[in-house]
Amino acid sequence: MRTHRSVRGSAARQRGISFVGLVFVAAVLGCLGVVVAQVIPTLIEWQAIDKAANKAKEGATVPEVRALFDRAQTIDDFKSVSGKDLDIKKVGDKVVVSYAYEREIPLFGPAYLTLKYKGQSR
Repeated sequence: MRTHRSVRGSAARQRGISFVGLVFVAAVLGCLGVVVAQVIPTLIEWQAIDKAANKAKEGATVPEVRALFDRAQTIDDFKSVSGKDLDIKKVGDKVVVSYAYEREIPLFGPAYLTLKYKGQSR
């Protein structure tokens, strides 16, 4: 006696992703990869700005702090923040250098990804 498997039974046991599903997942991952590739340089720039703010806190006066920051800006080549954009305070006997800025990344059409960065010297 032969046993026949029904077509419906074997199809129900199959697992996996269809070609259309694979193309959709690849498109989503591709778009996500493009956005991440545009965000990473802004993170590297933020690290350079944070390093410059920590160097600039060694200045004794406000003009000296701004000059130290501008010198670090020239070396690390970032454009988002300059010495005139800094908020410089004296807390006790320490100089605290604060900054805040925004970066916009165009996605498509009228859509933008806005990143807000802020920080202060440690």
